[in-house]
Amino acid sequence: MTSDPLFWLLASVGVASLGLSKGGFAGAGMIATPLVSLTMPPLEAAALLLPVQIVQDILAMWMFRRTFSTWNLKVMLPGAFIGVGLAWLLAAHVSDDFIRLLLGVVSIAFVLHAWFAPVPTGAGRPRAAAGLFWGTCAAFSSAICQAGNPPFQVFVLRQNLDKMTYVGTFVMFFGVVNALKVVPYFALGQFSAANFRATLLLLPLAIVANYFGVWLVRRTPTVLFYRIAHILVFVVSLELVRAGALGLWRGV
Repeated sequence: MTSDPLFWLLASVGVASLGLSKGGFAGAGMIATPLVSLTMPPLEAAALLLPVQIVQDILAMWMFRRTFSTWNLKVMLPGAFIGVGLAWLLAAHVSDDFIRLLLGVVSIAFVLHAWFAPVPTGAGRPRAAAGLFWGTCAAFSSAICQAGNPPFQVFVLRQNLDKMTYVGTFVMFFGVVNALKVVPYFALGQFSAANFRATLLLLPLAIVANYFGVWLVRRTPTVLFYRIAHILVFVVSLELVRAGALGLWRGV
C-alpha cells in the first residue's frame, strides 16, 4: 500500500479535501474516504484517515473555539453518542448502500427545498427533538459510511447562522463524533501499524490544508459561501444516490 503511487495520490487529495472541510466547506471532505477506498477496503480507508481527521479536528476546534452555536451542540451532541453506539452495534447488519441511498435522497430533497422554498421570516429555531434526531443520523452515517455531513446540514444550514458560527458548530460537532469513533474502529480491528505509518506521513499536508481551508472560508462572502455549501451537498448527494442504488442493484 505505502509503495503504491496511486494510494499516495488519492490519499493526498483526500487529506486536502478534509482540510477544506474542517475550514468550512463541509461537502468537500466527503470525497476523502471514497477516494482512498479505491486502493483499500472502505472501512480500512476510514480508519486510516481517522487519526488525520482527529489532528485536524484539534486544530480547527482551537481556531473556532469562540465561534459556534452552543444551542445546536446541546441538542445535537446527545444524538452523536446514540448514533455512534448504534453504528457500532449494527455495523454487521446494516447495508452501507441502503444508508447511502437514503441519505442521498433526503439530502437532495433538503437542498431543493432550500433553493425553491425559502424559510419564512421569523420561523425561529427548530425543535430540540429535531436536533437530537439529526445529530443521531449524522453520527450514525459518519461512523457507518463516512457521510455525516448531509444530516448535519439538513438541521443547521436552514437556520441561516452567521458563516463563522456555522463553521465552528460543524467543527465542534464532528470533532466529538470522530473522537467517539475511535473505540468502535479499534473493536472492529481496523487500525494497523502500516496504516499508522501512512497517517504520520500525511499529517503535514493535513495541517497545511486545515489552515488553507480556514483562510479560504474567511475570505468567501457569506451568500457565496452558502451557495457553495448547498451545491457541494447536492453534488455529493447525487453520488450517494448513484453509489447506493448501484450497490443495491448489484447485490440483488
